Amino acid sequence: MFETLLDSSYFSLFLIIALGFVLGRIKINGLSLDVSAVIFIALLFGHLGVIIPKDIGNFGLVLFIFTIGIQSGPGFFDSFRSKGKTLITITLLIVGSACLTGVGFKYLLDIDTPSIVGLIAGALTSTPGLAVAIDSTHSPDASIAYGIAYPFGVIGVILFIKLLPKVLRLDLVKEAKSLEEKRKGKHPELHTASFRITNPLVYNKTLAELHVRAMTGAVISRIKHEEQIAIPTAQTRLQEGDLIKAVGNSKSLDQLTLLVGKRVEDDLPLSSTQELQSLLLTNKELINKSIGHLNMQGTFGCTVTRVRRSGIDLAPEPDLVLKFGDKLMVAGEKEGMKELVQFIGNDEKRLSDTDFFPIAAGIVLGVIVGKLNISFSDTFNFSPGLTGGVLLVALIVSAIGKTGPIVWSMSASANQLLRQLGLLLFLAEVGTSAGVNLVDTFVNSGWTLFAVGLAITLVPMFIALGFGYYGFKINILDLLGTIAGGMTSTPGLAAADSMSDSNAPSVAYATVYPIAMVILIIFIQIIAKFVI
Repeated sequence: MFETLLDSSYFSLFLIIALGFVLGRIKINGLSLDVSAVIFIALLFGHLGVIIPKDIGNFGLVLFIFTIGIQSGPGFFDSFRSKGKTLITITLLIVGSACLTGVGFKYLLDIDTPSIVGLIAGALTSTPGLAVAIDSTHSPDASIAYGIAYPFGVIGVILFIKLLPKVLRLDLVKEAKSLEEKRKGKHPELHTASFRITNPLVYNKTLAELHVRAMTGAVISRIKHEEQIAIPTAQTRLQEGDLIKAVGNSKSLDQLTLLVGKRVEDDLPLSSTQELQSLLLTNKELINKSIGHLNMQGTFGCTVTRVRRSGIDLAPEPDLVLKFGDKLMVAGEKEGMKELVQFIGNDEKRLSDTDFFPIAAGIVLGVIVGKLNISFSDTFNFSPGLTGGVLLVALIVSAIGKTGPIVWSMSASANQLLRQLGLLLFLAEVGTSAGVNLVDTFVNSGWTLFAVGLAITLVPMFIALGFGYYGFKINILDLLGTIAGGMTSTPGLAAADSMSDSNAPSVAYATVYPIAMVILIIFIQIIAKFVI
């Protein structure tokens, strides 16, 4: 009966996932495999003859990669600008050292070229690389060598990533907090302060005439003239002895002190007709519009004092472009606030709802892009492949944020659920596929090619560790993502992703993966053509 049940791919799939979670929760010296354990159970089931259909694996792959791209897109271009050169250099070292290791063993052990390019593609778990290797050599030896190197290419990267923080004695939770603090450090913390108008140069001048926002960077949220507290407008005039309350970083508040007079301890409470609210931007029509363009002060008599995005408080500069889900801290008159709430949206349900059209449309576009074949010459063609196409589209659309009525985003909970589901389906299929011929390939093709494949997998990761961690001093979370991306290992990213709540590994992976894929394809074609 049990054998009959195993013939059902759905039963086998969820049995592999269930057993994988059981194995993943076992800790030895504080180390556990987490979700990565699914692939080890899948390898065993594959060896026993259980097969999970390839389409299920591809379905899981596109879900996992698309959600990674959607989450990483907004930070991808910032990461590329700030860390791009370093991460690309490490990626070149990873792919280059893998190819050099393969070529070195070719001459040392007299291995044929088709087998070497197959080993390189398998050690870096690159299906596009295998396709290029077969196309370039026209030999079945490339696919046989790929099959020998592939299992350790998957397992080796997972184990390396899992063990590395332990070997280096690093606490990834602390590293994630440190990285988050650095990220927040790029956006100085905002404070509130009160000021007395004592500078004669500003008496009887309007805020517009003084260019307060441009001159200081601070936002004046309210003003007290005599006994009257009001929400200021551009035409509000400053009088001697007035009290104002402002929001800004330390530097902007110091600049405001120089402009208007002196800082005081007095507070300016809101009057009975005024209120301070935190509003969620859920009106799709306002996405990608700047604060200045919306002119909320002039239209509703309300002043935006800060914008909170991804856990960071941003200064409400006029040119700050708003994103779906931004939290706007707004001060204003109650009547105007009611209208502003309708204008902004402030609908938590809409924020948490999952719109499947952008997901489906994005994946469709990604699959189409992955099918594109770019020809540079008669001998060199490049296609992004399924993974590259979906990742590229997801990164671009999530960075754009909105196209017409389509909002390219999803809630954090929906992203996490779809990512986990996709990952589990992908790992189960990849593991069973690799496990089918695991023993036979060793028996029939010998251990020599396996040992070479193992070296091609390990050498680049140790080089990345040496140059990345000890040379460039990059954060361990960035390094883990870069190693996974440079090795074109989606299971490796899954291992890194499960080790902390930080999205730094995903961003680094998304930054280098397309580059690694292109470089590997070029190098394989060069080796196949010129290395004899």
